[in-house]
Amino acid sequence: MITSTKNSENQAAATWQQALSNCITDPAELVEILQLDPALLSAAKQLSNAFALRVPRGFVARMEVGNVNDPLLRQVLPIANEADILPGMSNDAVGDLPAIKMPGLLHKYHGRVLLTLSGACAINCRYCFRRAFPYQDNIVSSKQWQEILEYVRSDDTIEEVIFSGGDPLVASDKRLAAMIEDLAAIAHVQRVRFHSRLPIVLPERVTDELIACLTATRLLPVMVVHCNHPNEIDSSVEHTLQRLRDNKLALYNQSVLLKTINDDANVLAELQKKLFQCGVQPYYLHLLDRVQGVLHFEVDEARALNIFQQLQATLPGYLVPKLVREIPGEPSKTLMLK
Repeated sequence: MITSTKNSENQAAATWQQALSNCITDPAELVEILQLDPALLSAAKQLSNAFALRVPRGFVARMEVGNVNDPLLRQVLPIANEADILPGMSNDAVGDLPAIKMPGLLHKYHGRVLLTLSGACAINCRYCFRRAFPYQDNIVSSKQWQEILEYVRSDDTIEEVIFSGGDPLVASDKRLAAMIEDLAAIAHVQRVRFHSRLPIVLPERVTDELIACLTATRLLPVMVVHCNHPNEIDSSVEHTLQRLRDNKLALYNQSVLLKTINDDANVLAELQKKLFQCGVQPYYLHLLDRVQGVLHFEVDEARALNIFQQLQATLPGYLVPKLVREIPGEPSKTLMLK
């Protein structure tokens, strides 16, 4: 029985790790699979040198073949607009850098700290607000982990530790379990929160072993997923989210409002309803963080407010996410409409 269980664990790990390592990283392969115009390749290859194309094959399978405007494709395909250097844009649009207290630890808001556990993701979203973040200097090593624990111990206002990145779920179950156990030994820490795109884009990552390590201590586990469009939710994602919910994880979703992708009240309403059906509570709808290379995704504030008011008029209040902008130096996200 022990041998059988161990083999099962190894097979589960191999499945998601193989899927992760087998992501599409070559624009030519993506264009070929989706039968797109080869003229897209020149810009895509050039821009992938600065910020790599990376997308799981299961996510690509949810895209419409031949449709260059597919809302999932537009989130991952590098296009020429990314090369534009524009005034008013920044490489640190949300003020992460001043919040770094030590390598791997950001302390921006009262009561919680954030770990940049890894610079790796399963998917490279082209609108990413951390696409220029200096991960090479801010990854949590074993030595730095001990320093981070001491920082958390020394501040009894810290009730929550947020695992972010990159994507924290690219880390092994063994590493995550050990870190959560260390945090659970600090009396004033009450919650551990994970910000992850993997339950959406690589749902096979959510194994029984992962769920066990997230729920093994007294700490309340919170999972904030990132889903922008209802087409991202297929049956495998539904099953994964429901498993997390059934195992008593608090589930929330945050989206980014993106031009020609989800800047439509009907699309956003469908997204909230599909997520809630899977046990996920709508949380934030972010206005775009103004990082260099992403302005072509921006929805202007007046249109954003109009879309949000339509959501308020058509959805029950508990399905309406908060429309927010992150402003560097502010004590919290800024609500755009109260």
